[in-house]
Amino acid sequence: MRPKHQLAPKDAPIGKPAGLLEFLRDLSKSGSVSGYHHVPAREPRFADFPSALDPRLRRVLEQRDIRRLYSHQVESFELSRCGKNVVIVTPTASGKTLCYNLPVLQRILEKPDTRALYLYPTKALTYDQLDDLMGWANAFGTSGIGVYSYDGDTSQDARPAVRSHGHIILSNPDMLHRGILPHHTKWSRLFQNLEFVVLDELHTYRGVFGSHLANLFRRLARICAFYGSKPQLICTSATIANPRELAEKLTSQPFEHIRESGAGEGEKHVFFYNPPVVNRQLGIRRSYVKEAQHIATAFLKRKIPAIVFANSRLVTEILVRYLKDSLETGAVPDDVVVGYRGGYLPNERRRIERGLREGSIRGVVSTNALELGIDIGSLDAAVLAGYPGTIASTWQRMGRAGRRSGTSVAVLVASSTPLDQFIVNHPEYFLSQPPEMGLINPDNIHILISHLQCATFELPFGSDELFGGHDVSEILEFLSERGFIHRAGSKWHWTNDSYPADSISLRSVSSDNFVVVETSGASRVIGQVDYPSAFPTLHEKAIYLHQGQQYYVHQLDVAQRRAYVKRVDTDYFTDAITYTKVKILETMETAVEHNHGEVHVAHQVVGFKKLKFFTMENVGSGDLNLPVQEMHTTSYWLTFPREIFESLPYSPTERLNGLHALAYALAHL
Repeated sequence: MRPKHQLAPKDAPIGKPAGLLEFLRDLSKSGSVSGYHHVPAREPRFADFPSALDPRLRRVLEQRDIRRLYSHQVESFELSRCGKNVVIVTPTASGKTLCYNLPVLQRILEKPDTRALYLYPTKALTYDQLDDLMGWANAFGTSGIGVYSYDGDTSQDARPAVRSHGHIILSNPDMLHRGILPHHTKWSRLFQNLEFVVLDELHTYRGVFGSHLANLFRRLARICAFYGSKPQLICTSATIANPRELAEKLTSQPFEHIRESGAGEGEKHVFFYNPPVVNRQLGIRRSYVKEAQHIATAFLKRKIPAIVFANSRLVTEILVRYLKDSLETGAVPDDVVVGYRGGYLPNERRRIERGLREGSIRGVVSTNALELGIDIGSLDAAVLAGYPGTIASTWQRMGRAGRRSGTSVAVLVASSTPLDQFIVNHPEYFLSQPPEMGLINPDNIHILISHLQCATFELPFGSDELFGGHDVSEILEFLSERGFIHRAGSKWHWTNDSYPADSISLRSVSSDNFVVVETSGASRVIGQVDYPSAFPTLHEKAIYLHQGQQYYVHQLDVAQRRAYVKRVDTDYFTDAITYTKVKILETMETAVEHNHGEVHVAHQVVGFKKLKFFTMENVGSGDLNLPVQEMHTTSYWLTFPREIFESLPYSPTERLNGLHALAYALAHL
């Protein structure tokens, strides 16, 4: 468990190494440090290998110089041997992978027909774990354990071999939804012998994504029952308030909760940093982006490996540019500082991950893409450019430093937003609060209808069959009236020509990506951008940033989903001007304070600004007329009567700031 949070004085004793010690002392003297917290080191708690552990597993562990296991790894092994579903919640780099690999490999060695399905939220995590599992499989030699990844990048030629010979299949929810369950007849060997399903990074499955996943597990349970299997479930998670409840709601199965970590932890120094005020009358502070860059530069010049987290892709790229410029003096070659975000090509991401593990890359600026448990080697410092929006994400990002080292430091640099300012001015509040709960609503009618279509496509639906424990006969009647399904006897059958899984994205409104093609020399693809982000990022005359380098967008082909760019060297970047209109279509619930109903959302990029690096000076603008992106959804909104709003004892600006802070907070619940 995390030690009790106490706000320590600014001159609290600081640890080693020398470069870190020097920097921490300097930072502690800064008038911008509003809070400091020391997390003491913790000794590991080991346990002997379980008596039932297969000698072949024991031998491979010893070859890896593992003579004993952490206590939570042994507990997970024993519970899994008893047939229990297990959720493991321990800190970053505490060996959670062995918690599921050992029982799965043990079962395969005992019973070679056993199959296991590992689900990860991102491809990066899949490939990170694939390398480790391949090492295990190779160590067993002639035992012939087949370990394969199966996702959109898997070639058509390789797929039959994966289905036939894979003992452990590493995939993601999207591929399970689109490529495995609808084609379950091709996967009969997997489903007939499926004994384990592993769900990694449980805490990421909340909100809409988690609600979709819960229905995906309902569909998976139907397929498994059809083939006569009932797999055990093993989930791993970072710290959230309700891991057991979330696991049970996602899978509709009971769980045992392992919460006590046996892994040791190095000491960590946490600083809350508020940029200095530059205009006291207007309350303007120095740019949090530049302050984050300044702190990260200080780490890197002292040869302290560091990760910087930003809350958007644009800020990520700006920080990469700033860091490279600040290190051009020769103290640190700028190729050891890179960006990492969604939109980079898989080969580039793998190269960055490898460089971080090997130590050739010593500084990385990332979105939340590296917040998850990808092995990124030994980093001693984490700088957060802005509060991520949740306590859980903040601790997760801070935990990315110190994965393999004794002493580490984390610095939260506050932006000027009201929520950031509250956190940095009340660090005792942050330190005393538990992480947020993971909340889902799998019975949301829109999500439920979509997955019932998929479920009926996969297998005929019994007239009295329950889905997630619910009677869904009325929804099936509705789908019949719409021409999707037809009842024959006691079964509902899919009769439509469509492939329902293709029309449902588990994560976003659209699954389309735009490809970014550089045309400076021979044409080559340098990146991709998801559909919702394409118009603000890739409109004509935009500056597209990639690893801090600027590219001018000279053509956007919406029909072909391509943007053509050429490399340029400018002193500005572009920021899109967007217009969003929300129209209330129907109010379902209403009261004086709150409303819930259906809305139509129209979002359009109408222009752009040219902003100079470093100064943020507006040096130009342009008008745009890009297609409107529309969405029909449900929404919750608060209505404040004017008389109540105007009676608040604050200035109009303060009232509006309060509303913005409330909206931001609600959006991150």
